[in-house]
Amino acid sequence: MTFELPDPATEFGTRVAKRLSDDVVVWLTVVDSSGTPQPGPIWFVWDGETALLYSRADAKRLVHMRTNPRVSLNLDSADGDDVVVLTGEIAESPDDPAIPENPTYLAKYGERITKGWGTAEQFGSIYSVPLRFRPTRVRGF
Repeated sequence: MTFELPDPATEFGTRVAKRLSDDVVVWLTVVDSSGTPQPGPIWFVWDGETALLYSRADAKRLVHMRTNPRVSLNLDSADGDDVVVLTGEIAESPDDPAIPENPTYLAKYGERITKGWGTAEQFGSIYSVPLRFRPTRVRGF
């Protein structure tokens, strides 16, 4: 079964597509070995079907997702409305480019990277593990 976003002709479908394109932070929730959800904010780029994220090589999320690749991506909803939650699977994606060679990622985050880390190379040396999230379901309101 192929995953499809909600119909863009609907109000919800329009919001989901816009938020996946424009939002800066998504909350990635993995499950640890004791079964406890472990949410954490992370930057991402959406290509229309999947999300590309980058992780630190020493992040515990990598251990958890290798054991249980079922995760959720939650788009921030500070005031309790415009909720969007995607569930699916995540895996390391070594064929994706490193951050300094990813023009889409740099277009979205380049200014933030320069301000906080100096260069894309420096940032990419820290967040060096590309991850690919493939959704299977979306819900929200």
